[in-house]
Amino acid sequence: MTSPKKLNASKAEPSAEERNQRGRVDGSVMFPVASPAGDMPADYAAWLADIKGRIHGERLRLVLASNSVMVLLYWDIGQRILHKQAEQGYGTKVIDRLAADLHQAFPDMKGFSPRNLKYMRAFASAWPEREVVQQTVAQLTWGQNIVLLEKLDQGQDRLWYAARTLEHGWSRNILSIQIQGQAHLRHGKAQTNFPATLPAAESDMAVQVFKDPYLFDFLGTDAPRRERELEQGLIDHIQKFLLELGQGFAFVGRQVHLEIGDDDFYLDLLFYHLKLRCYVVIELKARKFEPGDGAQLGMYMTAVNRLLAHPDDKPTLGLLLVREKNRVLVEYALAGSTHPISVAEWETQLTRALPQELEGSLPTIEQIEAELSGELGGEDE
Repeated sequence: MTSPKKLNASKAEPSAEERNQRGRVDGSVMFPVASPAGDMPADYAAWLADIKGRIHGERLRLVLASNSVMVLLYWDIGQRILHKQAEQGYGTKVIDRLAADLHQAFPDMKGFSPRNLKYMRAFASAWPEREVVQQTVAQLTWGQNIVLLEKLDQGQDRLWYAARTLEHGWSRNILSIQIQGQAHLRHGKAQTNFPATLPAAESDMAVQVFKDPYLFDFLGTDAPRRERELEQGLIDHIQKFLLELGQGFAFVGRQVHLEIGDDDFYLDLLFYHLKLRCYVVIELKARKFEPGDGAQLGMYMTAVNRLLAHPDDKPTLGLLLVREKNRVLVEYALAGSTHPISVAEWETQLTRALPQELEGSLPTIEQIEAELSGELGGEDE
């Protein structure tokens, strides 16, 4: 599992004592001063002129297609910094000097601070192929690219989030939330019978809509013990719930009344998916999966198909959210169903493995609950 990790833009830099600065140093705080031009390597002037020429040549295109051209320009500058570091051993002093010279040459352009130049270098190092940059990450804002650099280590993970950001229009803040929730490890992971119940093209699209587990961290760490509590918590936080569900879900209703003969039933949550063009029935369980859950959900889906769906709509999808599931039991329970159903777990926080030295030294959830139950006099649930 890849854990989000902040990338230090100044990692592997020379120590602060090697940099020119004003006044005293307080930890990592300083007033950096560019080194005199006379202290630069012999070929620095020609190298600076080359970068200035590159910037001059791109300024017009930067105005016409500001974002993608700017990102490609930053990548190009980062590549040149990397090349000089590998070839001549250029370090922090050169970056400080370069930042000062570029600011003097282009005072009306922002983005040439020492910190941003280091981000350019890290950006070029993370994406060594210009074609990949041009096709994907150059379509993102520079701020979104910095989020990918700071919070992710693996290139394939960055590509996954870059593609989803373009597809769903995530802002920088939403992108950060998705990374924090490790969306790349959960999307398309729900257990379904879609390949057996839907045409191939529709099945592939539907699989990517659902995830496992769903993260309801906005409910707090005190997990609801009844379906109604869970449902009420999700409705109270409907915006965050829709964000966790993913792009395309439109809320239709909760506790949707269904009358069959003399019997009354209530669908927990009903949505419509704008991209898949179908209804989605969501049933919530504050317990582990049971074989009969799929049959009940299938009945609701049949009613939606017959009574609510437009003739042009695709078949209704079902999502069963449970606290715990046995994968083999789910596989057998869904095998004979003709309804496209997905079963996923929900959590109030993403669990992470304990360090090996702590395993076995902490009480289990069952032990804690048993202890609390004894202290409270066996309060009924």
